[in-house]
Amino acid sequence: MDWGLKNRLSRIIKPHNNRALMLAVDHGYFLGPTEKLENPKKVIAPILKYCDSLMVTRGVQRTSVSPTSDTPMVLRVSGGSSIIGDDLSQEDITVSLEEAIRLNASAVAMSIFVGSKYEYQTIVNLGKLVNEAEKYGMPVLAVTAVGKELGKDARYLSLACRVAAEQGAHIVKTYYCDNFEKVVQSCPVPIIVAGGKKIPERDALQLTYNSIKAGAVGLDMGRNIWQSEHPVAMIQAARSIIHGNSNVEQAYSLYKKLAAQDNQNKSKNQNKSKKQNNPNQNKSKKQNNPNQNKSKKQNNPNQNKSKNQNKSKKQNNPNQNKSKKQNNPNQNKSKKQNNPNQNKSSNSNQSK
Repeated sequence: MDWGLKNRLSRIIKPHNNRALMLAVDHGYFLGPTEKLENPKKVIAPILKYCDSLMVTRGVQRTSVSPTSDTPMVLRVSGGSSIIGDDLSQEDITVSLEEAIRLNASAVAMSIFVGSKYEYQTIVNLGKLVNEAEKYGMPVLAVTAVGKELGKDARYLSLACRVAAEQGAHIVKTYYCDNFEKVVQSCPVPIIVAGGKKIPERDALQLTYNSIKAGAVGLDMGRNIWQSEHPVAMIQAARSIIHGNSNVEQAYSLYKKLAAQDNQNKSKNQNKSKKQNNPNQNKSKKQNNPNQNKSKKQNNPNQNKSKNQNKSKKQNNPNQNKSKKQNNPNQNKSKKQNNPNQNKSSNSNQSK
């Protein structure tokens, strides 16, 4: 195996414990805007750092994943059918290896539909993809897709996984089933288990634990993480099983603890938001009151004018009073000047 191929595989399956936690967000390639994945960028951002790799389409990678992220990308390169089409198994290769290299993918992924109408086409496409990928040292992950007509028992999944490995797939993604040990034992390359449809959190953690215990190197979870009410708590709980060897109860306890903290943070943010809104309301009232006062002042100009007039009168009154005071002394003086004989006469009479 070439150095480049080994290096890329080591990004996906961690060599220190041979385990892998892959986050799947490629559902839109046939489902469209899946519930709670309507805004991929918003969904991916808070949980990306907790996964070992991200399974994604080129469209979502370019638009919704930060180019500064160091999380390895597992690029889906197959497609062609949608959920409303006649047959989901009618897939072809839609992305070239050159494109995968431009996007700095650590691996490429495609689906095969063993036992379906288009079995031949998808298996041949897998062989051709491996041929091209080997030229560039690019790992290929084969997804053993299942449909309504296809089973999920150990016999069928062993067949599908073995066919994928025989065509040269470096990793196989498949579904968990009873007697899963038989599936793992019959497949010569590492197996990653698909998370599947949304189930209760404890059940999803039980699936994770059972898969690892049966020999899978890891899980590729999507809906059981980002459709959870607490995605960050859920991915950390799953990680505690895959990389921390936690049992189900320990992982579920961790989930509940982190979920409770998440609820507290949400509550604090809501209260903070309310507090931030209240000052604006008070400010609005304060801003409105001056205008009301101003309006009152503007509405009562005559009253103010009257006050000004009164003030003017007061200012004029001192002059009037002064005038009176100034006039009175003269009058008194005049009286004094007019009556000197009277006073003199009084004095004379007193003398007598």
